[in-house]
Formats: sequence, C-alpha cells, structure tokens
Amino acid sequence: MATWSNFNFQNSASPLMEQIIFFHDHTLVILIMITILVSYLMMNLFFNKYINRFLLEGQMIELIWTIIPAITLIFIALPSLRLLYLLDELNNPLITLKSIGHQWYWSYEYSDFNNIEFDSYMIQYEKKNNFRLLDVDNRIILPMNNQIRILVTAADVIHSWTIPSLGIKIDANPGRLNQTSLFINRPGIFFGQCSEICGANHSFMPIVIESISMKNFISWINNYS
Repeated sequence: MATWSNFNFQNSASPLMEQIIFFHDHTLVILIMITILVSYLMMNLFFNKYINRFLLEGQMIELIWTIIPAITLIFIALPSLRLLYLLDELNNPLITLKSIGHQWYWSYEYSDFNNIEFDSYMIQYEKKNNFRLLDVDNRIILPMNNQIRILVTAADVIHSWTIPSLGIKIDANPGRLNQTSLFINRPGIFFGQCSEICGANHSFMPIVIESISMKNFISWINNYS
C-alpha cells in the first residue's frame, strides 16, 4: 500500500506489474543518460568563448543527432509494444468478476456462480481497525495464482477501476463492457480507488481485493452460497 513517504511504485503483486516496473526503470535510465548528455553539451555551449566551425552547418553532426535519437526510440518502443500486448492478452480465465461503478460505490458479480453479488461501500474510519478512505464493508475475494477476467462497466457516469499494485487501470463506461485480466501471485490485501473524477464523492469509493488460496476461496464460495 502507498504511504506518504513512498516516491516509488507500490510493491508488485502480479507478473504484469513487475514488467511495468521493469519497463519504467529501463526508460528512466535512458532518460537520465539523455538528460546528462544534453545538459553537458548545453553547458559547454553556454560557457565557451570559442565557436567550433565544424558544428556550423555540419552534415556529420546533423546525421548523428538524427540517427542516435531514432535508435534510442527503438530501445524504448519495442519493450513498450511487447508490454502493451501482454496487458491485452487474456489466457483461459478461471473466474470472471464483473465490476459495476455507481455514484459512489462499486457492485460486484461473480458470473460463474449463482447468486454471488454484493455492493461494496467505504466504511467509517476507525484508527485501530482500518485504513482511512480505503477500507470497505465487502471485499473482493479472489484466488491467487489463477488467471482472472474482470468485466468493468458503470451504471451512471464514467468511473475507473484501479488497483496500482496489480497494474490495473480500466475505465468503467455506462452502456459498455470493458475487459481486462489479472493474475495475483501472492496472498494479501490490495487497495485501489476510482481514478476518474465522477462527482462529489469521487474520493469515497475505494476498491479492496483480498487474495487467498484456492482452498480458502472454495470454502468462501460454499459459505456464501
């Protein structure tokens, strides 16, 4: 979970989020190298009393500063496209969860099971028992180490279903089903919020996923029914 002193990503809880963090670090290193190089060249030009005549209308320098950025863009674009296709891939999901955004709460339906649907409201803050503006009365219960399909829609205005530690951010549009998938690779409780400004109580419709083992998930299903 994010804290006030956290300047980095939340700890990853899915393989795709790990890939997103790797890509971020890869791109950040390239940007730092570019920034240092450009800053060095600019300082040299600003504080140098002499003019290099070979830099004035030089064909070679024009060629260099065209080819090098093009190669740099390839090193950024190829991993980006690979990750984009991985995020869109949906591979034989075991469970389908439908999420419906309302002003201002979420409803959930487990499409593979009969009569498992509930509303999820933010609960009142109590210092010792929960997290402020993040905990809900009904958590999403999902099994870890399984491919899960998420269908997202809205009943009124546009919302956005977001879990940062799982690398998921998908819009909930009224009258339309959006689809994504997730794979949770460890047990835990993962927090998210609506990330689309959807009205006066936009800040008060959090999302909580509780990841448990398949055995405990089957027990939860049986007890819920």
